[in-house]
Amino acid sequence: MAKFIQAALFLLMAVVPLALAGGHDYGQALSKSILFFEAQRSGYLPGNQRVNWRGNSGLLDGKASGVDLVGGYYDAGDNVKFGLPMAFTVTMMSWSILEYGSQMSGELGHAMDAVKWGTDYLIKAHPEPRVLYGEVGDGNTDHYCWQRPEDMTTSRSAYRIDVNNPGSDLAGETAAAMAAASIVFHRSNPAYSRELLTHAFQLFDFADKYRGKYDSSISVAQKYYRSVSGYADELLWAAAWLYKATNEPYYLNYLGENGDALGGTGWAMTEFGWDVKYAGVQTLVAMFLMGGKAGGHSQVFGKYQEKAEKFMCSCMGKANQNVQKTPGGLIFRQRWNNLQFVTSASFLLTVYSDHLTSARKDLQCASGSVAPSELLAFAKSQVDYILGDNPRATSYMVGYGSHFPRQVHHRGSSIVSIKVDPSFVSCRGGYATWFSRKANDPNLLTGAIVGGPDAYDNFADQRDNYEQTEPATYNNAPLLGVLARLNGGHAAYNQLLPVEVPLQKPIAAQPKPVSTSTAPVEINQKETASWVSNGKTYYRYSAIVTNKSGKTIKNFNLTVSKLYGPLWGLTKTAGGSYGLPKWVNSLPADKSIEFVYIHSAPIADVSVSSYTLA
Repeated sequence: MAKFIQAALFLLMAVVPLALAGGHDYGQALSKSILFFEAQRSGYLPGNQRVNWRGNSGLLDGKASGVDLVGGYYDAGDNVKFGLPMAFTVTMMSWSILEYGSQMSGELGHAMDAVKWGTDYLIKAHPEPRVLYGEVGDGNTDHYCWQRPEDMTTSRSAYRIDVNNPGSDLAGETAAAMAAASIVFHRSNPAYSRELLTHAFQLFDFADKYRGKYDSSISVAQKYYRSVSGYADELLWAAAWLYKATNEPYYLNYLGENGDALGGTGWAMTEFGWDVKYAGVQTLVAMFLMGGKAGGHSQVFGKYQEKAEKFMCSCMGKANQNVQKTPGGLIFRQRWNNLQFVTSASFLLTVYSDHLTSARKDLQCASGSVAPSELLAFAKSQVDYILGDNPRATSYMVGYGSHFPRQVHHRGSSIVSIKVDPSFVSCRGGYATWFSRKANDPNLLTGAIVGGPDAYDNFADQRDNYEQTEPATYNNAPLLGVLARLNGGHAAYNQLLPVEVPLQKPIAAQPKPVSTSTAPVEINQKETASWVSNGKTYYRYSAIVTNKSGKTIKNFNLTVSKLYGPLWGLTKTAGGSYGLPKWVNSLPADKSIEFVYIHSAPIADVSVSSYTLA
């Protein structure tokens, strides 16, 4: 128990700096990006459904196979439920919540609902320990038709893997999703969390003992979600998430003993997504290592970390082999749905930046040392590009900003809502009447991240331009975490963030916030967390310093007294006072910085000692 408390204390104390605010409303973007998942729902829609133009669909899914497969998500602009990208979507939504759920504010409940909509389906899709349904519907018949999901007349055949037809990549990713989600619901719904872990245990065992590529068993998936990377990365990915969820040595040892054989220590990647998971598992293992959770595998985990850092360096353009970028600065991997790689890379960069800061380390690249703040700034630049800071001044999130895609390659959004016009839309009639329309979508697919621009920042907003205008759930899932991070960082209470939320129950008594004002500077302090370790109560305090002068402040110094623990977010001077953090040269008018400290005492005394107005 003492080791657990010490580990939780380490995690709680891990905090990270963020640059000053930019011009985007990340909170609004976060809300919209979560809303998109409600438009992708299959099955019986709940009473609190907010995307009102959608209706129930796929209500007989699985019936012909004697199993209930109603629910889940349509992956993109079609009406097929593909298990591999759906599970990856759930994993990344869960990871976003685990890292930045406390920064999601009023959207955390919606984000958790989005995860549970996926895991409820994945539980149904796993009716036996060694049986997993990996697809409902097939892309060939579905793509022949253009129908809203409520009118589907296409095949709803269900396809599965089992011991005679294995699929380690599919089972491994689904195990990862279940394990990650189990942590999300650990406190709010412990019984559900345990159920998810049971499925995760069984699926990992199935994936590891009966090895094979899922698209060899579910061949109809090959044209749409072929597993090019194979299953080795998913086995490591699942093991990493099971270790994170359980702290069981078996999964730690699996990572340590199989890192070389399964490519975790060998592959240096320049992409991360629903197919290739190496960069993701390497980042997770690097986080274990920096968090002191490598056990006896520090040397092997160091190799994972080397490859994780090569991915980060390549994104930053500071490696020997770097990712391609457009003239406007966007990461570019491929013409077809390129933004999936941008959002997933941005998430890894953001998380790794935070953990590097917690470990008080820099990123070491071929071209030199890179500060964690640079990783975060680059991730922010990618998100800002998506939201409209690009050569076309186009937001690639539907419904965000004033100029965004209006002819999305999406069946449901492009056809009049069944609630507005219940007339049946036939398979080919949908193409003739709705697909070919040169007009805006009748239903706004709010929050959807479309495929995005080409290698030269060009983009054509046309419904038949599926490479650029089709959205996907796995485009949005990693973005939830980055948007929450950026939104929280620009709010008064969250410039510095804990990397993970501790599992202990908070202490009931909470000291009241303390405000002091030395015009033109305002200082607000409050307790943000408390816990007991070895019989002593520790408090985490947040202090917000706001420039109220109307001018830029430079040469800023604070005096902090009655401080009996560590402080992050300010730079201590030779004279014992505290100045602005080294990554901030000045504090513009009406902007704030935040610093945090931890000790087992009441709120410290903080006062302004000196400053100059520019």
